[in-house]
Amino acid sequence: MTSKVVLVTGGAHGIGKGICKMLVKSNAIVIAIDINEEDGFKLVAEEPRIRFRCADVTVESELSAVISEIGSQFGQLDGLVNNAAIANPYNPPLDLLDMYDWNRVLQVNLTAPVMLTKLCLPLLRESKGSVVNISSTRAQQSEPNTEAYSASKGGLVALTHALANSLGPDIRVNCISPGWINTTDKTLRSVDEQQHLTGRVGHVDDVASMVTFLLSEQSGFITGQNFTLDGGMTKKMIYAQ
Repeated sequence: MTSKVVLVTGGAHGIGKGICKMLVKSNAIVIAIDINEEDGFKLVAEEPRIRFRCADVTVESELSAVISEIGSQFGQLDGLVNNAAIANPYNPPLDLLDMYDWNRVLQVNLTAPVMLTKLCLPLLRESKGSVVNISSTRAQQSEPNTEAYSASKGGLVALTHALANSLGPDIRVNCISPGWINTTDKTLRSVDEQQHLTGRVGHVDDVASMVTFLLSEQSGFITGQNFTLDGGMTKKMIYAQ
């Protein structure tokens, strides 16, 4: 990843923050976008090598300004990580669901990755770069009252293989679907950890490592794929006893 330039959305906290930090450790040049300016400044204070830009992924003019700056300053863009999302998976019951809330989730979680990938095309084509979308295991399985989030993440998986077909061979596009990833410092219950086939809940670095691999030339023969990182939970049969 040395000297590769990577743009990460939702990079100021949670999984996005972990991705940014690992990419910098791999000697990439990282530009983090996030709507939360305070968290962005904290990120840079923790890791000064990360560049932060406050931007809303649903506002095309703000994204265009960031991409124009990347082109002017670095002359290249090698990787795009579409990580920003409205992360709360729950919505009101369908009969109470406000269509504004539905549309907002889809706008941030699904439309924004399309728009940003489109805006980055000239730079990504020139570098023969790579796109990584961050979906969720909720694209494959659900709980009650999760329609908006599940639909947006399922759409992102489908978008991944569609883009891989449209943009190849110059640009590779892959997807990661994390399961339970502990993004806090909270101590989890033993049952939380042991219900996973791996004996533990996921760590941010589990996702960040896969992102780094998919952006690297080591994954040059991989495109259009969705990688599930869930400690085996989607492979368990769970019946009430």
